Amino acid sequence: MELDGVECMSSSDGIDEDDATHHQHPFSKSHIINGNGTPVSPAIPPATSVHELLECPVCTNSMYPPIHQCHNGHTLCSTCKSRVHNRCPTCRQELGDIRCLALEKVAESLELPCKYFSLGCPEIFPYYSKLKHEALCNFRPYNCPYAGSECSVVGDIPFLVAHLRDDHKVDMHSGSTFNHRYVKSNPREVENATWMLTVFNCFGQYFCLHFEAFQLGMAPVYMAFLRFMGDENEARNFSYSLEVGANGRKLIWEGTPRSIRDSHRKVRDSHDGLIIQRNMALFFSGGDRKELKLRVTGRIWKEQQNPDGGVCIPNLCS
Repeated sequence: MELDGVECMSSSDGIDEDDATHHQHPFSKSHIINGNGTPVSPAIPPATSVHELLECPVCTNSMYPPIHQCHNGHTLCSTCKSRVHNRCPTCRQELGDIRCLALEKVAESLELPCKYFSLGCPEIFPYYSKLKHEALCNFRPYNCPYAGSECSVVGDIPFLVAHLRDDHKVDMHSGSTFNHRYVKSNPREVENATWMLTVFNCFGQYFCLHFEAFQLGMAPVYMAFLRFMGDENEARNFSYSLEVGANGRKLIWEGTPRSIRDSHRKVRDSHDGLIIQRNMALFFSGGDRKELKLRVTGRIWKEQQNPDGGVCIPNLCS
């Protein structure tokens, strides 16, 4: 469930306005889009006859051991063998349990570029090492960080920023400080809810602020956390704080934003953020505690390396 009861007041600190270019392209899981809005083929360079031999005729993916074959020599991958009910998709003969050891041996001699070469990856790997690299390649596209629905769009950061703004209609703000007020009537009836995502542009980067309600064990809680639109090694250059309170009391959270490489659910389930028990949230809301009116303030800063002592010190300027 997505709830839109969010009021945002972001105080600008001289950061440039969101300069993401407007893109209009069909979004599809099978397409990777770069920052210029151009569809990029994820395929490796033109296949040789050997590469074609290693392509499964059913799923068209590259085959890895065990590679199966029928009595007539037609091959397919182990995943698709169960899909075709042990029948060769080419000649319809029974497959049995014959492995194509010769083709597996040929694959060992190949070296291929990463499938994300067109997105900038320069690496070349032995055939059997390529999959492991591609699962962690820094040039692989990012998944859409929107948490309000299952979104299959992938792309680079500039494209995803435009996608969030234009297709998900998220709140976009410039600045490293923020002041949000989350509102919901009848909060005791809400067990699981996700509020509208907010994206901040500061220090030349983009950050996603999440807020939601869920059950932590038997206790209903609210949680706020920040994700960085980039890789984990870049996220470590930043820190953030979140604060909520009223009536002379406050809760404060400080941490490092998680990369959007980690899914929204993974971050939430690791409890890596500001967690507020529902009774405490309603206490902070004031009144008769029948309506959630929770004000969350926060700031983002860049950690600056001290050249003398090697210690990170906060940098609040862009």
